[in-house]
Amino acid sequence: MELKLLRVDLTKGSLETETVPEGLVEKFIGGRGLGVKILYDELKAGTNPLGPENKLLFLTGPCTGTEFPVSGRFHVITKSPLTGGIGDSNCGGNWGPELRFAGFDGIVIEGASEKPVYLWIHNGKAELRDACALWGKGIWNTEDLIKAELGDRDVKLASIGPAGENLVLMAAIINDKHRAAGRAGVGAVMGSKRLKSIAVRGTGRPKISDPKKASEVAASLIKKIKESDVTGKTLPDLGTAALVNVINERGGYPTRNFQTGVFETADDTSGETIKEKILVSGKPCWGCMIACGRVTRVRTPPYQVEGEGPEYETTWSLGAMCGIDDLGAITYAHNICDDMGMDPISFGSTVACAMELYEKGLIPKEKLSGLRLTFGNPQAIVELAWKTAYRNGFGDEIALGSKRLAEKYGAPELAMHSKGLEIPAYDPRAFQGHGLGYATSNRGGCHLRAYMISPEVLGIPVSLDRFDTRGKAKWVKWYQDYFSVIDSLVVCKFLSFALMPEDMTAMLNAITGWNWSEEDFMRTGDRIYTLERLFINREGFGRKDDTLPPRLLKEPMPEGPSKGYVTKLNEMLDEYYAIRGWRDGVPTKEKLAELGLP
Repeated sequence: MELKLLRVDLTKGSLETETVPEGLVEKFIGGRGLGVKILYDELKAGTNPLGPENKLLFLTGPCTGTEFPVSGRFHVITKSPLTGGIGDSNCGGNWGPELRFAGFDGIVIEGASEKPVYLWIHNGKAELRDACALWGKGIWNTEDLIKAELGDRDVKLASIGPAGENLVLMAAIINDKHRAAGRAGVGAVMGSKRLKSIAVRGTGRPKISDPKKASEVAASLIKKIKESDVTGKTLPDLGTAALVNVINERGGYPTRNFQTGVFETADDTSGETIKEKILVSGKPCWGCMIACGRVTRVRTPPYQVEGEGPEYETTWSLGAMCGIDDLGAITYAHNICDDMGMDPISFGSTVACAMELYEKGLIPKEKLSGLRLTFGNPQAIVELAWKTAYRNGFGDEIALGSKRLAEKYGAPELAMHSKGLEIPAYDPRAFQGHGLGYATSNRGGCHLRAYMISPEVLGIPVSLDRFDTRGKAKWVKWYQDYFSVIDSLVVCKFLSFALMPEDMTAMLNAITGWNWSEEDFMRTGDRIYTLERLFINREGFGRKDDTLPPRLLKEPMPEGPSKGYVTKLNEMLDEYYAIRGWRDGVPTKEKLAELGLP
């Protein structure tokens, strides 16, 4: 199975097609795996993430837009301006399948345009168009204007807003107005290249090696998805915010910049409360029967808004993390982040860091132009969402991310990050394996490199004691390898609640004509994860960076069901390296030879 890429040089204004040979596809699949292979081969160490030499890749996988259930996704990968390491983000909606329908499996963006442009791809053809009139506009307006210009309401777009244009280090790329390739500053890279949007439209369909077999396997997988309590019941009913009360009741819901794991009014922003007070309907991505997305409407002043979300992570980052329980303000700020093109996880976490810095007297009042930067103030997240996107006033400092902000004010320990990327909505003092996953994530603080909440809280696929460190290294590696392949297929990680590698291997074989075993599947994940590690090793990351903020390693949880616990990272890290075949965070020559890597 070969993949077709569009290579766009914005400096030259050139567009060329190229084919990825099947041998390379079998080693790295597509999506995240193929992306890191291209970046590793084509980028030099020390490349400026916001310079024209950096590359921005949009990649689908062999399963995107096929009968494979929940396959409406694509992967964005680049060198991160926020972390300086691998920067990638996975996104749902309709854009990824539409790119394949338009005749391409991926796009490689190089160079930088002198003036704003957008890329228009339609049924195997591509062209660059002027976007000067679109520069400065929000995501929602941009989508409407491009669709009107092209005369087709069914065009799918992936765009940046003012945050990306202004090189906010947490800028996102947004498609379908609300779906975000959100993390690691991928939108800032797109902005540095003066690429406003990529519009796609196609009427083709991906080729499948064995359509009959694919349909049979897909039917069996859909049955499992619908029978799962998580994917068949909870996510369709409550969305991802179903986790708010679940995590809070275990004392692991990070509150006020991780000062505690219990938010006393968490239920005011829970999935149950969202359903009761503001939910209009669920919303699926392409080909999805789960429909975890939330269409919402807030009618109560002063935060009236109609849009989507908030999801679990943004309910937390704009809520408990900042000590805020105003669901209207959280939903309003979430929609600002969508329209401005900004990652609400990093944004909310950075605001929380700033709140603690301010309350400790480290940020002077005169910096804030009258803004009350205290925990619990809902207006702070609303006002700073606008100001950060435009780098106006104190928003210019929030735009740096929590690591740089805390360093600037002399308290680096108050930034809740790993490798420069803000840690999401699970306090690792309450979930030991999840903490190891955060620390060893190649892209930095990320819950989706190894979602240990599944076994440590939900009991899927096995039930593990969340406070025990024994055996966690094995499971963290297993999840990291498994998710590396899921991101390369490219399909939704929520499938992991219902499906195992053997299920996905069967579907992949039917689509591609390969004859993979489950062992081949997991070895490929190991290869992808290890190549990512080589990439960040080359950028200077090693054992010293496989860590967590001092608060999570040294300050016992002060209250609640996880009271007294710290993250016992040292009890797990050496075992993890040994299982991986790494030495102090660096793959050994023997491991590289085993995986066929340079």
